[in-house]
Amino acid sequence: VQLQASGGGSVQAGGSVRLSCAASGRTLRRTDVMGWFRQAPGKEREFVAAITWNVGSTYYGDSVKGRFAISRDKAENTVYLQMNTLKPEDTAIYYCALDTDPYGANWLAPEKFDYWGLGTQVTVSS
Repeated sequence: VQLQASGGGSVQAGGSVRLSCAASGRTLRRTDVMGWFRQAPGKEREFVAAITWNVGSTYYGDSVKGRFAISRDKAENTVYLQMNTLKPEDTAIYYCALDTDPYGANWLAPEKFDYWGLGTQVTVSS
């Protein structure tokens, strides 16, 4: 499976950015979970959002709740991250990831995800 993230860029605080992540290599399955993570310089990788492929249940990190929205397009094998009311602290490289076995404790932890895209930079200026 290959994941290709796109849509990053530079934006002023308060602005919006929409990221896309297209999966190729196989059709995403009903048990798959797609997620977004981010990593800022000198910081650990942080969970941002995730969505279950079949039902579309969504999960968010505390720092982005109410501002970010994850969605999916099954026909396009693509997941999106709409980021609104951006803050300078949202500056990071954003990665999409695929979890093919989302069960057990800490199932949203980065180490649970099997496939990763290369990431796309989002820079928010004040």
